[in-house]
Amino acid sequence: VQLQAFGGGVVQAGGSLRLSCAASMAFSGMDMAWYRQAPGKLRELVASITNTGDTVYAASAKGRFTISRDNAKNTVDLQMDSLKPEDTAVYYCVAQETYWGQGTQVTVSS
Repeated sequence: VQLQAFGGGVVQAGGSLRLSCAASMAFSGMDMAWYRQAPGKLRELVASITNTGDTVYAASAKGRFTISRDNAKNTVDLQMDSLKPEDTAVYYCVAQETYWGQGTQVTVSS
């Protein structure tokens, strides 16, 4: 499975970004997730969504981020609102905890 992430960029604190990840094959049976890695820190789970649509969020993302998927389009999105400087990181799309996309940079300025 090849994953291509889009939508990163630079935004001011309090702003929004929407990340999108496109898979190279049908992924309706796969669990999907977004991870992130900030400079000098370990990668961490941001949000995940099972093949049945159940979601899990990191405490830091709960209430501000929303993960969704469109199995017909083989895409999984991460809507990020009320962004904070500490959300600055490279964000990765992951399938089945096994297949990783190339990452997209998100920078939140204060």
